[in-house]
Amino acid sequence: CVSGVSGSGKSTLVHKCIHDVYRGKSGTSGVELAGFDQVSDVVLMRQGGLGRSGRSNVATYTKAWDAIRKLYGSHRDARAAGLGPGDFSFNRAGGRCETCEGLGTLLIEMHFMADIEVVCESCEGRRFGEKALGVEYLGKNIFRVLNLTVAEALVFFEGKRTITDKLAALAEVGLGYLRLGQTTSTLSGGEAQRLMLAGYLGGQSAAVGKGVLFVFDEPTVGLHLSDVDVLLAALRRVIQDGHTVVCVEHNIDFIARSDHVIDLGPDGGDGGGELVAQGPPHIVAQVAESWTGRFLAEVFAPA
Repeated sequence: CVSGVSGSGKSTLVHKCIHDVYRGKSGTSGVELAGFDQVSDVVLMRQGGLGRSGRSNVATYTKAWDAIRKLYGSHRDARAAGLGPGDFSFNRAGGRCETCEGLGTLLIEMHFMADIEVVCESCEGRRFGEKALGVEYLGKNIFRVLNLTVAEALVFFEGKRTITDKLAALAEVGLGYLRLGQTTSTLSGGEAQRLMLAGYLGGQSAAVGKGVLFVFDEPTVGLHLSDVDVLLAALRRVIQDGHTVVCVEHNIDFIARSDHVIDLGPDGGDGGGELVAQGPPHIVAQVAESWTGRFLAEVFAPA
């Protein structure tokens, strides 16, 4: 964890001096870092990094939708209607509603006011045409599947490993309550980061010494204490797979459970930018000059 008061230089360190230097972005010339040969990539898990497309949803982002489309496209009712897996896509003509082109909504341009988004009258927001909606698997058509939560979908598709393996990662990071059809643009910053994390869970373990360096910016924002526990467990999985995680954080309980702390400060603004303390949390807790250390001392104090 990289800790410190607001304005102490945490984001500058992880964004500018780690991620941007690795990417060779302009403005980072003259900064030299050692150790990049030990990682295969540096991935910045931004809170708003999923884009604003109405076609991107929880199922499509995790690639679970590809397997769901194949399942519905191979159904005997789909074949009888002349439909295939591609016809259960929002991005091509065929099974989708052509009035809204699979979005489920229409954007009405207003000349002197903000544009208005309304539900498509042709499909009533269901995104598909009648032929595609007529294909059912275990009593549910494709629209009803989109309305399932991740937790419900894991039960509904039990035994379909190509689908459940993708969805299980979402449940593992505490996103079991999201609906498969929820657009990624509606997710909070913390949910977006966990969705991106789920995309890496269940993959191949890193080669020895060549894991990915994941950089998170305050991943616990807005999370309940129980959700923080779920997030920590997911991050441990990533670490066990051979990767490394760096988090900018203010949450003391989260910091206390990290392996190593880099505490910046001592204050913010002109009073920041210095290394105040580093080491395991219980060591930083012994540094009186560290604001983070003082709070950690309370965490580690005997009951």
